[in-house]
Amino acid sequence: MRAVLQRVSTAAVEVEGQMVAQIGAGLLALVAFTATDTERELLWMADKIRTIRIFPDAAGKMNRSVEDINGGILVVSQFTLYGELRKGTRPNFIRAAPAEQAERLYQRFLQLLRERTHCTVASGVFGALMNVSLTNAGPVTILLEREAPNNAANL
Repeated sequence: MRAVLQRVSTAAVEVEGQMVAQIGAGLLALVAFTATDTERELLWMADKIRTIRIFPDAAGKMNRSVEDINGGILVVSQFTLYGELRKGTRPNFIRAAPAEQAERLYQRFLQLLRERTHCTVASGVFGALMNVSLTNAGPVTILLEREAPNNAANL
């Protein structure tokens, strides 16, 4: 699983000209899944997103989480995070989970995040052509990745 986190002062998603989700200060999380992702990766990512300390404290240091600031989290599925360009100029998405599986993982991830945080968790529409707008605060952008272990020895 991959996520690109952006610390935002506002973020929103529109689908077909209609606003479907919006947050104020908080995190925009663009997320993508692979066919090997499990509950373990989803839990790790949910906990990392809600606790990552990238918001400033009174001294201006990045020392507070989205939970600490009572911010919002806007989660948008974006399979293109697994685009590869090792050859040529057209990305392939072979590592991205198939759509049906990715949607199940996305919905489960949203459920886990909502269960594990007191923050408002908003979401885009899986598979839709979305217009995502944001004001990146800082700017602060973090890339997170958690891969499923290759074998039992890695558990």
